[in-house]
Amino acid sequence: MKTPVDEIMEILDEEFEFSLGELCRASATPAETIIEMVEEGLLEPRGPTPPEWRFSGPSLRRVQVALHLQRDLHVNLAGAALVLDLLDEIARLRERLARLE
Repeated sequence: MKTPVDEIMEILDEEFEFSLGELCRASATPAETIIEMVEEGLLEPRGPTPPEWRFSGPSLRRVQVALHLQRDLHVNLAGAALVLDLLDEIARLRERLARLE
C-alpha cells in the first residue's frame, strides 16, 4: 500500500524542478547541507552556480534518503552517495529484468 508521501514522490518526476531554496524548504535542510551533497556528487543540479541551480523532482527523495542514512545509520555523505548510486542501479536492473520477462 502506498503512503501519501510515496504518491507525492511519484508526481515529482524529472520534469519538475526545484531551485536551491525550494529544495531546502521542501526537505527542511539548510543550503549548506545541500551544497555539500552537490560537492559529494549526491545531487547533480543544472546550472553553474548555487543561485542558478535547478534540481529535478527526484532530488528531493535523494536528499531525504541521504538524511535518513546520516541520521539513523551514521553514514557520511560520501557513503550516502554510494548507497544511492547502488539503489539507482538496482532499480535500473529490476526495470530491465521486468522488460525481459
